[in-house]
Amino acid sequence: MFQAHLDSCDEQKANQSLVARQIAALIRRYPFIMRLPYLMFRSLQARYTLGVVAVVIDSRGRVLIVEHVLHPRYPWGLPGGWMEHNEDPAAAIARELREELQLVVNAAKILHVAKSSRSHIDMAFLCEAQDSVGKLSSELLNHKWIKPDQLPDMHRFHKKSIELAFESVRRSPKWEQT
Repeated sequence: MFQAHLDSCDEQKANQSLVARQIAALIRRYPFIMRLPYLMFRSLQARYTLGVVAVVIDSRGRVLIVEHVLHPRYPWGLPGGWMEHNEDPAAAIARELREELQLVVNAAKILHVAKSSRSHIDMAFLCEAQDSVGKLSSELLNHKWIKPDQLPDMHRFHKKSIELAFESVRRSPKWEQT
C-alpha cells in the first residue's frame, strides 16, 4: 500500500512537470498571453513593483541560472521573484530561492539596482549558498551552473548583475585565496 502511494506521488510529480512544460511552450509560442495577467497584477500593485534576483557563484566559478516557465522572451536567467508587501529585500531573495529551488542562501550584498520597466525596479544580490539546489518549484523547468562566458541570451539586467558579481568576487580577499 505504501509503495502504491509512492508511485501515485511520482505520477503526480511527472504530470505537474508535463503541465509546466506545456504551459511554457504555449507562452513561448504566444507571448502575448502573459500581457493581460501582467496588466491585471500591475493594476493591483503599488506605484512600483520590486523584483529581486540572486547571483549565486559556486566554488568552481560558475553561476546558477534557471529556466523560467513564465518568461517567454528570455526563459533562462537568474533565480528570483517579486517582493511581497512590506518585505525586506534580503528576506525576499532568501524566500524566493527557498520556495523555488529549496536553496538556503545568505544575501551577502546588493550588486545592482535598476528600473527595468515603467513602474518596476529590480534589485540583484550576491548570495552565498548554504546548501545545494533541491526540488524545483512549478515556476521553473530546469537549473544549471554555468561559466559566465557561456551564458545564454538573457535579460540585460541579469547579465549586468552577473558581470558585477564576478567583478566583486574577484576583488574580494576571499576569492583571491581560492
